[in-house]
Amino acid sequence: MHKSIVVIGSSNTDMIVKASRIPHPGETVLGGKFTVAAGGKGANQAVAAARAGGKVTFIARVGDDMFGERSIIEFARDGIDIEHIIRDPEAPSGVALITVDEKGENSITVAPGCNARLSPRDIEKAEKVISSARILLVQLEIPFETVEKAVEIAFAHNVDVLLNPAPAQPMDDAFLKKVSLITPNKNEAELLTGIRVDDELSAAKAAGILRNRGIKSVFITLGAQGVYTSSPEFRGIIPAFPVKAEDTTAAGDVFNGVLAVSLSKGECLLDAVRFASAAAAISVTRMGAQTSAPYRAEIEEFLKMQG
Repeated sequence: MHKSIVVIGSSNTDMIVKASRIPHPGETVLGGKFTVAAGGKGANQAVAAARAGGKVTFIARVGDDMFGERSIIEFARDGIDIEHIIRDPEAPSGVALITVDEKGENSITVAPGCNARLSPRDIEKAEKVISSARILLVQLEIPFETVEKAVEIAFAHNVDVLLNPAPAQPMDDAFLKKVSLITPNKNEAELLTGIRVDDELSAAKAAGILRNRGIKSVFITLGAQGVYTSSPEFRGIIPAFPVKAEDTTAAGDVFNGVLAVSLSKGECLLDAVRFASAAAAISVTRMGAQTSAPYRAEIEEFLKMQG
């Protein structure tokens, strides 16, 4: 069996209102459908990876409350190893308030709760599972020092690190040199490189800067345009699959989780990106974060229909 994927990150409960548009400050927009769904970038990526056939361990903190309880039950149902999920009696589970407009665009406010308390010490306790993984997948919704500790352990044991640099923040070269693969969107790529990314040329320039900072493979997600990929094997845009977007929440997370699975199985980069892009395309046609992550058979079927 292929080696495991360790995902370290946030777990939230998403409260979503679908409205005609996202309100301006001080404005109330009436009408809308309300749903509660499991979310958090780390949890979304772990679930997406597990459903796509990955052997996944998730390291996170959840509150000792009904949201935390429900999250753990659902992770286990998806076949995720939950041994390193900590129940925190001193802080609530993370919560995100999400408004989705009729074009599927979203606006999100997060109360991180116990996600902000996932510590380097928690990561040290999981060193054994990190050191034996094929890929470590991390994002930035938990304290940066915790991400640094995880990346340091992975790097010391020659484990590939896939970094989804979201929410974006500046990072130094010493840290980025330990990252094997990075998946910024346009805005995150601009924050990391100073290059405004709006087409293939600017994406290539931004990717070049990130490669020069020591990262082997760069994937800049460009929404409906596709994924600009820069790696030793390939440079260029891998096109997205055209679908009608209902809700873009977690599309990037699905892409990252499924990309990690394909790479953990040793698939070539182009196939891995295409498979992850297909999963993301399916996810935007559905509401919610984890609820939108497709299963492996659905991705394979979707690709077959694309020809």
